[in-house]
Amino acid sequence: MSVDTEVLSPDLRHLEIHWEGSLGEAYRAHRHRWPPKLALAAALVETGVGLHGLGRTVPSPVDLLLGDLCLARASRLLANEAGRVVQIAFARAIELAASAPTSGADLPMIRELLGRALEGAV
Repeated sequence: MSVDTEVLSPDLRHLEIHWEGSLGEAYRAHRHRWPPKLALAAALVETGVGLHGLGRTVPSPVDLLLGDLCLARASRLLANEAGRVVQIAFARAIELAASAPTSGADLPMIRELLGRALEGAV
């Protein structure tokens, strides 16, 4: 376990299975630019959106619950670590990702939106 995952472990409880896949990869993509808690919030949003399927697949009930857990944890982290403007920017990114099936957007778009949202945090 890395230093970051030790620091973040309370926020990763019950999500460890995703750390070796999408959650860890998304975290590493954000970590080079943002503090650990904000990078984790962005990674949790990306993972939650992915678990929900958003028009690509019909998620299982377990994936829906894990996706909800990811989004709830991200919301709590943002409430503690970021201002209102960043929280609203994250919510808008999620809304855009949710509309992706009709707009033709894809998940890499959410990483860019979250990165822009985080620019207002630090």
